[in-house]
Amino acid sequence: MDPDRIRDIFSAFGTVSVRRMFGGAGIYADGVMFALVADDTIYLKAGERNSSDFEREHLPPFTYIAKNGKRVVMSYRRMPERLYDDPEELAAWARAALAAAQRGAARPVKGGSRGRTGQHAPR
Repeated sequence: MDPDRIRDIFSAFGTVSVRRMFGGAGIYADGVMFALVADDTIYLKAGERNSSDFEREHLPPFTYIAKNGKRVVMSYRRMPERLYDDPEELAAWARAALAAAQRGAARPVKGGSRGRTGQHAPR
């Protein structure tokens, strides 16, 4: 999906940046990744406060096959199709996804020293 198209889709939400990654793209607001694009599909960050919204609509999580052959399930869920044509509702879902991503970023990373030092930040 074209980065300009993504920015247009999220225009009612606010300014977003799009960074290519792993054959798709990450969608960021305020320096936090709250959505991703894979195969022209947008997935929004799900957390304890907004996951029921995705479950209620039977929206699947983003998954991929790791190098070891195991399926990895991420905490991003498919965005409802209707939101592509409803900027105001999309903005509400995006705010909830950003809040989930911010809460997740505030938690310490289990078993690693990845931390929030900025050492892995893209340049």
